[in-house]
Amino acid sequence: MRIPAKPKVILRSCREYDPEKIRAIIRSGLEELGLRPFGRTLVKPNLVAAGPLFPYAFTRPEFGEGVLRALRDVGGESMTELAAGERCGITVPSRVAFKESGWDDMLGNVGVKKYHFEEQQQVEIPLTHEGRLRDYLFTPEPIARADFFVNCPKFKAHPWTTVTFSMKNYIGIQDDRHRLIDHDHKLNEKIADLQHIIQPQFIAIDGITAGEGRMLTPTPFDLGLIIMGNSQVAFDAVCCSIIGLDPNSVDHIRLAAQYGFGTTDLSNIEITGDVTLEEAKQRAKGFKVGLIRVEKYFEGTHISAYAGPPPEPEHGDYCWGGCPGAIEEAIEILRVFDKHTDEKMPRMHVVFGAYDGEIPAKPGEKVVFIGDCAHWKGDLHGKPVEIENLYKERSSLDPHTIQSDDIFKKLATARGKLRGDVIRLEGCPVSVAEQVLALVTIGGLKNPYYDPQNMLTFSRAYFGWKARVALNKLQRKSYQQNGSFAERGQAAPELGGTT
Repeated sequence: MRIPAKPKVILRSCREYDPEKIRAIIRSGLEELGLRPFGRTLVKPNLVAAGPLFPYAFTRPEFGEGVLRALRDVGGESMTELAAGERCGITVPSRVAFKESGWDDMLGNVGVKKYHFEEQQQVEIPLTHEGRLRDYLFTPEPIARADFFVNCPKFKAHPWTTVTFSMKNYIGIQDDRHRLIDHDHKLNEKIADLQHIIQPQFIAIDGITAGEGRMLTPTPFDLGLIIMGNSQVAFDAVCCSIIGLDPNSVDHIRLAAQYGFGTTDLSNIEITGDVTLEEAKQRAKGFKVGLIRVEKYFEGTHISAYAGPPPEPEHGDYCWGGCPGAIEEAIEILRVFDKHTDEKMPRMHVVFGAYDGEIPAKPGEKVVFIGDCAHWKGDLHGKPVEIENLYKERSSLDPHTIQSDDIFKKLATARGKLRGDVIRLEGCPVSVAEQVLALVTIGGLKNPYYDPQNMLTFSRAYFGWKARVALNKLQRKSYQQNGSFAERGQAAPELGGTT
């Protein structure tokens, strides 16, 4: 896709989730940008998590309805398909997020197709740019074949990447096993690489109620804005400016600009709308971003955290994209689920990376080394302890063969991994879900995965997901046997959703 030489970002005031008002604003934005949806038109919201625990984490369905109806108004018969697709946070089926967010009902009412990306065939996309983490990425088939791509993120802070605006929303265009590769201290580089898969022709962010501080459990912030644009880097640069942040300080934005996906220079971006940039900044005054080191985050709690650098030869001083941020999100989920979480949690110590300092654990206090790159040597509870670095070189991880663990397997094995006072949790990264389960087990806390209100929805979604994956296997086998792809000179798409 050609990146506009003079990108435009439109700031519009909208204080309520009125689908018809949103529809009119989006329609006028499309018209001002001279855009007409065509062919296979795909909308990608942010549905990372939804339901009672995550009321402000996702793009609201009223916003999505306004966008979809506006696309239909402008595109009309030029569109051969209008669909919405997403992969929510890993482990949980996307079917849960679609249902709990209200997107299921909304899509049914509007008459729009739905894609759960982990249930789709995965397509290999080659990369050739200098500085790439690897030579190819995988993405769901609906993304790879989209003619007109619309990105509909949520205006939020993020504990790993500072903010999650348009570009960060791309973490949901991969299934679980491909998503976890490079989701570590190279997360910003991964997000920048994902930009090479596809660029949105149109971006519209849900900034009516923004989310500050966190990613899964943000504090609601009344911003009252719908922001639209036609260039992803320029769009994110304006969003950063609104909250008083230098866009070049956010690594994935800076890298994407270097790769040629747009400009961060506001003087080269046309900003229009019924709200000026200065007025938007006033509305956003005091907005808190989420970047905080794990040691600082747990100050004053029963958890003491220690973090060393990620492994050589590619480390910085901290793994912003991996395990430390995941434990912050994990404890926030448990705090929402049980307001007594902090007082119930026993004294414990968590260690990340190559930490070389003292760990003053008293008798009976568990010490948990989290992640493959955890490394430490010393005495704990009067005994010598050596934790070896298990980190696997990035080049050894093959997206064709890597596997992800099933949530029921995680539930079944969580307790067994946590015996004793010195514990090692392997993984790169150790996901939010795994760290939730670890904290639940150590603290004797209520387990959100066993909540009766959630179990029925989760179980139905889980088995629906697995049934779809099984059907994918049969379809792939059929493709290989009858040569339908070979006859067209194509490679069969990789099996989607394998665990």
